Amino acid sequence: MKQDNNWVRIEREFDGPIDLVWKMWTDPALFKQWYGPNGMSVPTAEMDVTVGGTRTVCMSMQSPERSMEMWFTGVYKEVNAPRRLVYTESMCDADGTLISPKSMGMPDSFPDITEVIVELTEDGDKTRMVMVHVGVEAGTAGAGGWNQAFDKLGALAQSLAGVAE
Repeated sequence: MKQDNNWVRIEREFDGPIDLVWKMWTDPALFKQWYGPNGMSVPTAEMDVTVGGTRTVCMSMQSPERSMEMWFTGVYKEVNAPRRLVYTESMCDADGTLISPKSMGMPDSFPDITEVIVELTEDGDKTRMVMVHVGVEAGTAGAGGWNQAFDKLGALAQSLAGVAE
């Protein structure tokens, strides 16, 4: 990763133990509850969270004007539970065939393959997360979508941690 690029880098602190936040990234049932920007649901999240394992995620939006689906696939490059997760991400169709980001309305400069790096550290009963999405520039809609998703992750983590107490 070149340091001079303006990639999305988001730091958050969540009310919940590191094992819970890790599960929220790696358990499909939990992931589906928080992933994606506001207004999007995640009807599909398939994850083989092992090095070389694949992931397939569908984000869906339904409105009176239209419905839209965005599919993503990728490969896990690093799985170091519960501290570090690295995976690639590419746009695809419902069958998993890669498609060009441009065909989905992304800018010409958007790469075919991006990389998501998640690092978690414990801080008492809280978890600090640093997420970098290499290939997605800061200040873009993608960055905004991540922030909305992390708001949902935070609320869910707080709710689940409260149940566990």
